[in-house]
Parts: sequence; C-alpha cells; structure tokens
Amino acid sequence: MLTHLSVNNFAIASQLEMEFQRGMTVITGETGAGKSIMLDALGLALGDRADPNVVRHGSERADINACFDIGAIKEAKRWLQERELLDGEECFLRRVITKEGRSRAFINGSPATLQDLKAIGGMLIDIHNQHAHQSLLSKEQQRRLLDDYAGLTHQTEELKVIAKQHQQAQQRLTTLETNRSEQSARAQLLGYQVDELDSLNVQESELHDLEQEQKQLAHGEQILQNCQHTIALCSEGELNVISILNQAVRSLSSIPVKTQALTEAEQLLNSALIQTEEASHELQHHVDGFELDPERLQYVDERLSTIYEVARKHHIKPEQLTELHQQLQQELTSISGSNEEIDQLKQQLQTLDKDYRQQAEVISKKRKTAAKKLQKQVEQQLQQLAMANCQLTILLTAKTDNIPHQNGNEDVAFLVSTNPGQAPQPLAKIASGGELSRISLAIQVITAKTSAIPTMVFDEVDVGIGGAVAEVVGNLLQELGEQGQVLCVTHQAQVASKGHHHLYVSKTASKNSVSTQLKKLNDDNKVEEIARMLGGIAITDQSLAHAKAMLAH
Repeated sequence: MLTHLSVNNFAIASQLEMEFQRGMTVITGETGAGKSIMLDALGLALGDRADPNVVRHGSERADINACFDIGAIKEAKRWLQERELLDGEECFLRRVITKEGRSRAFINGSPATLQDLKAIGGMLIDIHNQHAHQSLLSKEQQRRLLDDYAGLTHQTEELKVIAKQHQQAQQRLTTLETNRSEQSARAQLLGYQVDELDSLNVQESELHDLEQEQKQLAHGEQILQNCQHTIALCSEGELNVISILNQAVRSLSSIPVKTQALTEAEQLLNSALIQTEEASHELQHHVDGFELDPERLQYVDERLSTIYEVARKHHIKPEQLTELHQQLQQELTSISGSNEEIDQLKQQLQTLDKDYRQQAEVISKKRKTAAKKLQKQVEQQLQQLAMANCQLTILLTAKTDNIPHQNGNEDVAFLVSTNPGQAPQPLAKIASGGELSRISLAIQVITAKTSAIPTMVFDEVDVGIGGAVAEVVGNLLQELGEQGQVLCVTHQAQVASKGHHHLYVSKTASKNSVSTQLKKLNDDNKVEEIARMLGGIAITDQSLAHAKAMLAH
C-alpha cells in the first residue's frame, strides 16, 4: 500500500508531505484549493506524461517521491527482483521534472523508464477518475479481474508457461523445417568433404615432418658426398684436422713455462680437438644410417601434393586442414541431429498442445460461471448507486485461430448498457464520467477480496449524486477500505463522513504567490469540516450536530 508521498515545487504546492495508512482516507477542501494536486503528482510518480508547466513558478524543478509497502504484493516483488531492483519490503518511486521539460524517473534509487514506472505502478495502485487511463478500461485488466474473481490466478499463470513453451517450440520447429531442404544439400556436400578429409587423414605435425623429409631425400646424393668429404678432412689421410690439432696440442703442452695466454690457447685447441672428433663421429653415424630411397621420395612427393591440392580446393593453408576437418565434422553432426530434434519437437508440441487444451478448457468453464455471477452482483450493487437501469455484460469471445494463447481460448470484455434498449458498449465509450466512476466502484467493491492491487484511488466518484446514493457510495468505499487501502477525493459530506482518516486541503494567497497546504484532521476538526460541507461557509449548531451524527453513524 501507499505509505508516504512527498511533493516539492509542483503546481501551487511548494512542499507537501503525506503519510498514509490502511483503510479509507478522504481528501476534502474548498473548490480550487488543490485537492487534485496530490493525485496528479501521484500519477506522475506512476509514469504519466509530464508537462513543464507543472513546475511551480520560480522553481527549477518539481520532485515527487512515493513510497509503497510491497511486503504482501508478490507480483511486484517478483518484477523488481527480476530486474535487480528489489530492496527489502518497500518500493520507492521518484519522478523529477525540470522547467525545461526534461523528465527523469527512478525505482528504488536506480534510473528507470516511464514504461517501467507504469509497469510497477500498475501492480501497486489503481486510480479511478474520469480519465481514460484508469486500468479498468483495458481488456487486460478486465480479464485479470474476472480471473482473480474466479480464483484462476494460479491456473492462468500455468497456462501462460505452457503457451510460451508451445510458441518457442513451434518457432524452432518452423525454422528447422524451413531450412531442411537447404540443410539436405549442405549435408551432402559436407558428407563428401568429410569423407575426403577422413581418407586424407592428415596427422598432427605430419606436414612439417614430410616437408623436412622431402628436402633430405631430394638432396640425398649431395648430402652424402659432402658428409663423406668432411669426414675425410677431419680424420682420414696423413694430413687431417684431428692429426694437425693433436700436433698443435702436443707442441703447446711441451712448453715448460706458460703464460696465461698460452694456457688458454692450449685449452681452446684441446676443446677444438674434442669437438672435431665428436663431429666426425656424428657424420660417420649419419653416413652409416643414410640410404638413398627413390621410392620413398616419390611417396613423400605424392603425399604432399595431395595435401596441397585439398588445401587449395578449400582455399586454406595446408596446416589448417586438421582444424577444417573438425569444423566440417561438427557441422555435419549438427545437421544430422536436426532431424532428430524435429521429431522431438513434434512430440513435445503434441504433449504441450494436449496440456494446454485441458487447462484452457477448465479455465473457460470457470470464466463462464464466474462471469454470470459477477454480472449479477455488480448489477445489484449498481441499483444501490441509482443506476438501476445499468446492465453489465461480460463478453467472452472465443478465439478462432486455434493457437495456444497465453491468456486462454477467449477474449474478455466488460460491456455496459446504461439505458433500457441501449446496446451494450465497451466501458471506454461510456459518455458520463460519473457513471463510469460508479460502475468502476461497483466492480471494484465486488472484486476487492480477490484483487491483487492493494491501493485504490477514487477522484470525485460522487459527481452527480447526492443524498441517500452518496451515503451508499460512502459505505461502499468504507467497505472497500476495510479490504485494503482507499484514497478518495470527495465533495460529499455523506462520503467524507465514512473515512477512517481525513485530510484537508486549503489554499493561501499572498501578494506574489499562491500555495496549497495539507492537514490531517483530528476528531474535532472532522466535525467542523463535515459541517462546512453540509452547510456552506456559515457553520451552525445544527450543521455541527448533523456532522457529529453522521460521523457517529
């Protein structure tokens, strides 16, 4: 419910702070005092469009803050949690409008769009006035009221889940079947390509090894000749590198007294001798194991040629063939699996369709029963509101496309006929704002026990009525307030006397400005205000006595 409303520099109000409680709160005051300022400000906090003219003259911006207790509003808590905006058991809505016409919105301190404000606001409060934006005019709200009244809230949520799953599965199936012919041709090509790469079977590092082997085999004779010649230079014949190094080492080692330079020279020659001997052994080992193999060279050439040819066909480098092979295999597997997925989706759709039909049929039957009952109860309520000729028709129109819909098999519309012989019309086409307010009141009173919206605002629902009817309206609003929270702007003493709480709006004017104030009335103040509403400016003992009697009743 609404717990606090703060309004700064809005219209003629410089600052208003209002605390609210459960029950019925009435708002009264002289004509033109600014009773609607609070509701207009609240509407902006709930996402209404802003006009820069609402900023108080001489101020830079208007700032409106509304606080709601959402502890018992599961839908609102779930909505906030899904958007990571949930902050305990309270929801703070803020709207800032600058004199240049810019507007900013916040939910629990985080920037938000007007659509977000409207979405969360629709779960928190319902404003009933003579404007078309009240929720009862929307078919979605009418359907929700009927479903809540019929006790179908849980079942309709389950139906939404089933319908959404059916829609998603159908979309996936349509996509797969549409692409099936293209995928078939693609699968044939992929099959050929994968088979070719399977046969080629390029191993990891094989390309590099083959290229190195090819170079060795292609230059085999030259490699063998050069190795043999080098071995001869190192170790064969009377004059060879090893023999010469040995002589040099012996010559230096025979010197009796050596300088540092001579010692280092001897060590270097020894090292050279050792390395030359090792090199000669390695060359001899290579020559002993080396074999000229023309047939192997031919195989390596052909193998490399095949690899290069396949790579050119796919417009890639030869070393990328292994990766391509894996990619094509995965794509082929995916396409092959799509046929299995199609079969699975068809079975899933059959199951979902069966579940939907069973659930939707149960919902349809309960809606029909509840619609008749609700029509009768609302019409009985309207008779007490001086609308005996008013008839409510809850029209259930079956959908003809036979597709699972999230809201069931039928559309719900509230139609009203206010005069005998008049054809029922949608609520939005009712000419009289007063009639619309009373119709809304009657419907809300009946459905209050099942409504998910805890706070209802009624702006001058007593327009065009008086006397006994006004007292009935007051009793109905009081009854509604006992179910949750009701805020009511009224000019009727009979309505105001039924409030659990009473706020009085007044206006003061100075030489340069006009401002409005809000005051919570105590019991004595309530008597005086009811007396003023009964008797006008002059309050008499008789009007005071009448006011006391009304408040005591």
